[in-house]
This record gives sequence, structure tokens and C-alpha cells, in this order.
Amino acid sequence: MKKILPFLLGGLLILSLSGIARVDFQKIPVTSKSLNGIQAKNFQGAFTDEKNVKWFLTETGIVSYDDKKWKLHNKNKEIPTQDLHDFSYGVSSKGPELMVASSNNVKVVNHPVTQKSAVTRIDTEKAGVTEAKIIKVLEGKGDTRWIGTDKGIFAQRNDKWLKPNYEEMYPGILFESFPITSMATSRNGDSLYIATAGAGIARVYRDDVDGISGASVYAQWGPIILPSDNVYSVIIAADGSKWFGTDMGAARHTGDNTLENWEVYTTAEGLVNDFVQCIAADSKGNIWFGTKGGVSLFDGKSWKSFTANDGLASNNILSITVDKKNVVWFGTDNGVMSYNGKEFVSFK
Repeated sequence: MKKILPFLLGGLLILSLSGIARVDFQKIPVTSKSLNGIQAKNFQGAFTDEKNVKWFLTETGIVSYDDKKWKLHNKNKEIPTQDLHDFSYGVSSKGPELMVASSNNVKVVNHPVTQKSAVTRIDTEKAGVTEAKIIKVLEGKGDTRWIGTDKGIFAQRNDKWLKPNYEEMYPGILFESFPITSMATSRNGDSLYIATAGAGIARVYRDDVDGISGASVYAQWGPIILPSDNVYSVIIAADGSKWFGTDMGAARHTGDNTLENWEVYTTAEGLVNDFVQCIAADSKGNIWFGTKGGVSLFDGKSWKSFTANDGLASNNILSITVDKKNVVWFGTDNGVMSYNGKEFVSFK
């Protein structure tokens, strides 16, 4: 790879094959719209469902937007509205469903979410998850549900608990000392990548005897090029490449060999800020990075970044989702915004 020397002008860095150059962008139009009375500011989780409805996890509960109206889902008393840690959308053999995690329980909500939607509580105690704090949940393929806790990783398949068999590689104390921050499944859905604050990336897989076994470890203290062991986001792109966001930049890994084919991206290459909190990929193969200092877009060759100076409601980007029309949605600590390639729409 050609050595790139950073060149800063006017606070904007753009990467080209010949180095970093200044690119002037016109002022992006910003349209302001209402959240229909929803008193939410922190949009800390996001996904888009199969009908192109956007869903967000906020301090007031779960909210959604169907391109016409915002809705706060607080009518169904079985769905928690406080102490929410995570949520995940997937389609099982029973149909679409939403997993919702609070501190000590996980609930599965039949989708679409309405006041009368059936809600089932997952009995984590049957998996031996006693006095564990639920941190992350993820819908996998083949009726698999992944649950990340401060005691370890647990999973259901066809409503039956899989037996953990990874203690030797990932002792339970690992996840107490280094909390889980993000999870993503492989393309076939059998491997789970677990981002942690301080221990890099752990990986487990569903084995052939209905268990969960330990796989390789992605950590800075191993012979790989991970910028930091504080990892806050992980996604698997459509081409199978794995992207990791850390507090010291982002990393991309391709192939099945853990020790090879790594690339690191920092502000020297074009990131707007090195603390990457969320990552998403659009249908064109572009990778979007949400950081503590704004948003960066990487098309595989060059970078483009947006900050509050360009119209963002906040530089603190907490979540990103890309909808079916390739509109990108940014959840921040000051509302949510969309970007269609031409203009921002700010909802507060």
C-alpha cells in the first residue's frame, strides 16, 4: 500500500490514491421536521425492517418511523419502555419478530409491533443465566437467537438452549471484566463475533451437537492489526468482509485466516474521528462510520465526512441504519437525521 502523508486544510481530510487532498463540498441543505411529540433525544440503536420501517432504541422506549409518522411503542404493557439495553429484528419460521433486552430479561415480540402483539418472555434461567445482566441480543439465521450477558454468550435454536462449551477459551470472568459492546453474525449465521471493551473480539460458533464452541480470538495482543482492544462496533458486510470500530480507528478483515488480510483506517487515512461507535453498509457497498466526531463514508477508495458544520444535529453518532431506498439514518444524542445523498432531514 502506498504511504499516505496527511494534509490538513480547513479541517476536512479526503483520501485519494495519490494521498490526502482537500475537497470542497457545497453546503448541504437541512430540513427540520417534528418527532410528533416524542420526547426522545438519544437514538442509541437502529434497524430497518422488511417493510422499510425504521426502528430506534431511545431513552423513552422503542420508536418507529414509516416515512409518514413517528410512533412510540408504549401501548403494549408487555414491552418494556425503560432500562432498555438492546433490540434486534429477524424473521424466524414463525414470522418476523423483535427481541428486546432489558437488564434481567429478554422478550420476543411478534412483528409488526402493536398494542395487541403477542409477547413471549425468554426464560434465561433455564440456560443457567442466573443473576446475569443482559447486554446485547441478536437474531441469527435458522431460528437462532443470541444473547450476550456479563456472564457469557448464550443461544437458543428452535426455542431450545444450546450448551456453552467455550469456557476454556472465554472464561465467564472475561465478559465481566470486559463488557460486550456489539455483536454480529457471519453470513451463514453460525458464527457470532462479539466486540468487547478491552478484550478485542471473541468469536463463538454453533457446533453440530447443539452447542456453542469457542473459535479464534481477535485481539491487539495477538499477531493481528487491530487498532485497539476497545471495540465498540462490528458488522459483516455483504461481501463477507468484517469491519470493527474501536476507540483508535477502524479495521477491516477479509478471508478466513485470522492472522492475515487486515487493513486499518484512522484519521490519517480519512476518518473524521478515531472513536468509531457504529458502522453500517449500504446497498452500493459503501461503509458508513459513526464516530464521536461526526460521520465518515468510505467507498473503498476515497472518504467523505460530515460534521455539525455540515448540518449534523450532533457529532456524537450513536447508531446508523440504511433503509431500503438507500437513505442513511443517523441516531445521535440530539435527535435523529436522514441523508439521501443530497440533503439532511433532522427530526427533533
